[in-house]
Amino acid sequence: MDGTETRQRRPEELAQPHAFSPGRLSGASADGPPSVSESHSVAPKPLESEFSRETALSIGLQAMGPFMLAGLGLSGAGVLLNYFQHWPVFVEVKDLLTLVPPLVGLKGNLEMTLASRLSTAANTGQIDDTQEQHRVIGSNLALIQVQATVVGLLAAVAALLLGAVSREELDFGKVELLCASSVITAFLAAFSLGMLMVCIVIGARKLGVNPDNIATPIAASLGDLITLSILAFVSSFFYKHKDNRYLTPLVCIGFTALIPFWVLIVKQNPPIMKILKFGWFPIILAMVISSFGGLILNKTISKQQFQGMAVFTPIICEINSVSARVLLFLVVPGHLIFFYIIYLVEGHLVPHSKIFVVFYLLASLIQVTILLYLAEVMVRLTWHQALDPDSHCIPYLTGLGDLLGTGLLTLCFLISSLLRSEVGLDGIPEPASGPP
Repeated sequence: MDGTETRQRRPEELAQPHAFSPGRLSGASADGPPSVSESHSVAPKPLESEFSRETALSIGLQAMGPFMLAGLGLSGAGVLLNYFQHWPVFVEVKDLLTLVPPLVGLKGNLEMTLASRLSTAANTGQIDDTQEQHRVIGSNLALIQVQATVVGLLAAVAALLLGAVSREELDFGKVELLCASSVITAFLAAFSLGMLMVCIVIGARKLGVNPDNIATPIAASLGDLITLSILAFVSSFFYKHKDNRYLTPLVCIGFTALIPFWVLIVKQNPPIMKILKFGWFPIILAMVISSFGGLILNKTISKQQFQGMAVFTPIICEINSVSARVLLFLVVPGHLIFFYIIYLVEGHLVPHSKIFVVFYLLASLIQVTILLYLAEVMVRLTWHQALDPDSHCIPYLTGLGDLLGTGLLTLCFLISSLLRSEVGLDGIPEPASGPP
């Protein structure tokens, strides 16, 4: 990473075939002729000169709009999470809150990775041919359906195990509800966001805009809203029909039975099939990391001293995960804008303490700095190991962003509460003057 683009490809990578390119079918496979005949092959456009000339200013201008849109969407997601946490199903089934970060994190593990692969294919001209475009899009969408179904089920199991360890008990009566809710939420969110990413990448390609600079922020802006809404309504539906013993098991079995169908579609594209075979470790590990962030959220969200944490969690976890080096200076003003928006909408939940605002901004800077450093190190390591950064780096960064964001936000509330207790301000509200 040279700092001029969020995920700039090396020029030699664009000029040469890439073993992990999502849209390129191998010139010749080990067991057959080329997958795409020469008569139908598409000569890539000289995008190495087009995108390598992008400056920090041009990238910033392209990304600023989606970045602000992402912040607005995440602010709305925070308000929704604060609203949903009081629903009967979330009050009764506490482990649903543990599911929130890993399911929302699937946006980074699957949809943003999908957007990155499609952006690479678009930037190298691999989806300009209509037939090849259908093959690339179909196999990629089928891939994320398989991954979403499996990871959704594993996320429910992780939430149950973490809940059992922390409470020293396991409620088997809620296992089926959690598993069914998680699988359906992951599946529907992956499908809807996957289709959205396809439209964004193709539209950006036709408009001559680098999809890398806009797809990820837009996914962040809508991903949390869509995922949280689906989880809340689906889990409430199962909660209302909890007396039906066969409903949730049939749902889990039905969605799991679709996996072979998606695998058949993925097999049409050998490079994507390779990701299906060997790309599980990053997304599963990212899900586990995010689950620990979910456990922190579960244990703190209902306590008085952490009031308002639900509103800020999506913003600090996600907006910093989509920030690039060129946007580092947007972190503080961006968070101040989103903080003020939340104050206008949910003012009674926002701590009216300048101390909290200072620590909140400091936590945001710490988080994004760590993520940017890790991103650069991880991309260099994956290049050195001849691995695809799209499929291996993004899930790790998403999971770490969830864990760091939730942990640092918890520290902000805790330190603010302790400092107010030291000076005897507990129970004495400060003037509601809003953020400084």
